[in-house]
Amino acid sequence: MTGIVDYNAGNIKSVERAFSALHTPFVLSKNPRDLETADRIIFPGVGDAAYAMEQLRLTGFDTFLADWAASGKPLMGICIGAQIMFDYSEEQDTKCLGLIAGSIRHFSELWNERHPNEEEHKEHAMLRNNRKVPHMGWNDVTFCGAESKLLAGIPDHSDFYFVHSYVIHPMDPAVIRGYADYGTMVPAVIEKDNLSAFQFHPEKSGEWGLRILKNYVAADNSEGGR
Repeated sequence: MTGIVDYNAGNIKSVERAFSALHTPFVLSKNPRDLETADRIIFPGVGDAAYAMEQLRLTGFDTFLADWAASGKPLMGICIGAQIMFDYSEEQDTKCLGLIAGSIRHFSELWNERHPNEEEHKEHAMLRNNRKVPHMGWNDVTFCGAESKLLAGIPDHSDFYFVHSYVIHPMDPAVIRGYADYGTMVPAVIEKDNLSAFQFHPEKSGEWGLRILKNYVAADNSEGGR
């Protein structure tokens, strides 16, 4: 059984539709207690980091997710859910969950670092790179690092759907399993022990996104699902 966290900041409907398409059991709840018996957790999210963290604290999911991660059971973060699994986000100077070491940085800050002798505002950096923020739409992902069970059966350089203005910047690059290019390297798939974080939206990424979710719930599928 898969538990889906509903904390008033998640892209819930599309995640529900994806799991319904997979015909696999799930429970969606705003109450952490309802998810305690799940085998794995999906932690989606849209919006901004500060609001998401506020909602997690109000619902008690901040403590629940920290305890869940420490238990060794699988936890998957998607988009904002993926970002706030890290220590800190530049978005509204937000302290995050700290489940994976690293920070979340705005595209323009990373683009400026490629020209360290230039002092530019965010708008100038965006124009110079001829790219818009947010990074929105389909982009191909290059797989790297250790083999990932979640990416099994998916061709390298497959396209996935992104919507984000901030970029995951893990302290340890060895946790990166896939990245996209958008004027800078965009870590798109992160795996560390029982934790996985996807910058793109698997639930909105067609065949290959559904394959990631299917791989995640493989134990349920082998038992026949529902």
